[in-house]
Amino acid sequence: MKIIQPKISVLMPVYNCEKFLKEAMDSILNQTIDNFEFIIINDGSTDNSLKIINSYKDKRIKIINNVKNIGVSRSLNKG
Repeated sequence: MKIIQPKISVLMPVYNCEKFLKEAMDSILNQTIDNFEFIIINDGSTDNSLKIINSYKDKRIKIINNVKNIGVSRSLNKG
């Protein structure tokens, strides 16, 4: 079986955005190009953001979970 490496990496930092998270994730996952990795950096959310992220079973999604909030720039650098 040949493993195809993704050509594109999509980074999305997340911090307490449960209200719009599903809509944002669905929008990215439903693109016509599907050869990408979707790296979501949960930046220490205290709402249901991580629960929503974990509810997706898509092999393109990679999760980085910050134990505490470190901000957008540092989170993107981790990604």
